[in-house]
Amino acid sequence: MAGTVTINEDECIGCETCCELCPGVFQFDADSGKAKVVNPTGASADEIQAAIDACPVSCISWE
Repeated sequence: MAGTVTINEDECIGCETCCELCPGVFQFDADSGKAKVVNPTGASADEIQAAIDACPVSCISWE
């Protein structure tokens, strides 16, 4: 756990789990149908890690 959180949008399935767990960090983009990082410091590292762990396709990581 270090650095900046990032989403591989090619792998994202748009389930919105990360958006529900960390709405201050992730938002769903209706145009692309994918989640995006909008504020990488919008939650604690532990909260972001919980979103990373909950992602069903493991497309969120620390960069």
